[in-house]
Amino acid sequence: TLQLVESGGGSVQAGGSLSLTCSLSDFTYSPTFMGWFRQRSGKEREGVAAISASGQLTEYGDSVKGRASISQNNARTTLSLQINNVRTEDTAMYYCAASVGGSWSRRLRPSEYSTWGPGTQVTVAS
Repeated sequence: TLQLVESGGGSVQAGGSLSLTCSLSDFTYSPTFMGWFRQRSGKEREGVAAISASGQLTEYGDSVKGRASISQNNARTTLSLQINNVRTEDTAMYYCAASVGGSWSRRLRPSEYSTWGPGTQVTVAS
């Protein structure tokens, strides 16, 4: 069973950058695509970024568009997310997720993802 574990969370100053990493292990099926999501206190989980299996296609949520970058290594065992010029509203629990058989047209919807990491907390201080 595919397992995902996020790392890199913590506290960051507004205006700085955050970098998160997700390690993938115990593959049964190779993910169709991968994504990063976040959930702010009292809010629904929202899609931050997604990347296709080839790595050639990416998509970003409106709240981070122009500030974020998603990438994966060639072996597809590590997924990364960087957000620059962070804001206090970027404070959230961040999750990486894998979709197996999901639809790329709905790549930023949590319902398309079948495997989730436990999450890592990011707090942006003003």
